Amino acid sequence: MTIILAGATGNLGGRIAAAARARGAAVRALVRPGAAADAVAGLRALGVEIADANLHSAEQLARLCRGGSVVVSALSGLRPVILGAQTALLDAAIAAGVPRFIPSDFSIDFTRLPPGSNRNLDLRRDFQRRLDGTRIAATTIFNGAFAELLTGKAPLVLPRWQRVLYWGSADQAMDFTTMDDVAAFTAAAALDDTSPRFLRIAGDQVTARALAAAATAATGTRYKLLRAGGLGRLAMLIKIARFVAPQRDEIYPPWQGMQYLHGMFSGAGKLEDLANTRYPELTWRPVREVLATLRR
Repeated sequence: MTIILAGATGNLGGRIAAAARARGAAVRALVRPGAAADAVAGLRALGVEIADANLHSAEQLARLCRGGSVVVSALSGLRPVILGAQTALLDAAIAAGVPRFIPSDFSIDFTRLPPGSNRNLDLRRDFQRRLDGTRIAATTIFNGAFAELLTGKAPLVLPRWQRVLYWGSADQAMDFTTMDDVAAFTAAAALDDTSPRFLRIAGDQVTARALAAAATAATGTRYKLLRAGGLGRLAMLIKIARFVAPQRDEIYPPWQGMQYLHGMFSGAGKLEDLANTRYPELTWRPVREVLATLRR
């Protein structure tokens, strides 16, 4: 089978390419001009076919998609990418007769979120409507949040103060999955022509209370809980941050991350009916192992 992969030079896309190649699949990466040379070289070393792609050329995109078994999008961006480039990719897949499409969703379950509660996920919801208006078979993969964010950009686990920050209830379960596990599952789903419309996975499901326990066990230092306020306060802070520093052209301004956290702490984006056992050969890295890097 041949996987047509867009966004292969990105962090998640590169991992999907590696996981697909490990399964013996042929991968054709659609690479935009100006892509990082080291990322392209890494793909070539994996045996990935590199195809220079102009996302504004419908004819060229359709030609590059021919012979594909599935198109996988790992594109990241705002409206011009999620709706513009991804729609061009969808149209090309249909024109080329590719039977299946996996969009770049990889998030909490935005089908359960109120419209307007998360700008980036609203764009994915808009693309979902376009995708569902076609006859191509589609599979969306939801994975919660990338677990690696717990050791970096997600302001939840605070090593300097040995605290786990939370809003609302410390007992609200949240979904976290490492990027490698998401990539491995995506590669398996891409090669599975029986994949349903939605697949939900979670490498680990933990509460803020459980995060504190996991951080304590992983680092040997006791972590305590720090409640920042209720969900109403978080919603107010989002409005203030968006007004003071809108950063409309940024993919992940601070208020966008806060919107994502609201969707997790409220439980609105919680994943149900997990498909973790769909491919028995896959294993899942728990949050505790990810947090172990904090002690290095």
